[in-house]
Amino acid sequence: MLDIIGFLVLGAFLGLAAGISPGPLLAVTISETLQHGKWEGIKVAISPLITDLPIVLSVLFILSHLTSYNFVIGIIAFFGASYLIYSGMESLKIKQNSFELKLEKKDALKRGIIVNFGNPHPYIFWLSIGGPIIFKSLNTHIWATVLFIIGFYSFLVGSKVIVALIVEKSKYFINSKYYFSIIRILGVAQIIFGFTFIKVGLDSLNII
Repeated sequence: MLDIIGFLVLGAFLGLAAGISPGPLLAVTISETLQHGKWEGIKVAISPLITDLPIVLSVLFILSHLTSYNFVIGIIAFFGASYLIYSGMESLKIKQNSFELKLEKKDALKRGIIVNFGNPHPYIFWLSIGGPIIFKSLNTHIWATVLFIIGFYSFLVGSKVIVALIVEKSKYFINSKYYFSIIRILGVAQIIFGFTFIKVGLDSLNII
């Protein structure tokens, strides 16, 4: 049971880190909220629920048809570790007043879908981190997989929705020291998780 709950916690953390870290989709969420109100920002925030399904299914299909699965997962784990450590380091380097908002028109959901399909982060995440975790969770219990996905998307979408609500109420929050403190804390946590992925890679390659 604790192992299953662990996947929920892991999904929630990764979703939160991805949800509030500066990136194309968050910038669009903030921009639409500032220009057209919270509901347009929320439309952008929920776009991953539409765009990610084909991405996830494609990655799982590719991973499930690989030969020498443990070797490949070991290599992928190293890429995942690199991605998390790099992402964490970038979060630590984020400075206040770093957001540039450029959108002008409405049709927010369409914009969110286009931005997310063209954003490399979901592909990198599901290939190097999310996909291997799903296969590992399936070896634990189907509910581990379900809870990981629920945790991830609840916090990925939920955090962006909360940002949209906060931005509408306080347009200065997004460049405040509190927001960037949260980002930096999550950056440190991502680096720590990155090192755990290195261990997963070494285990899969039977190096340790």
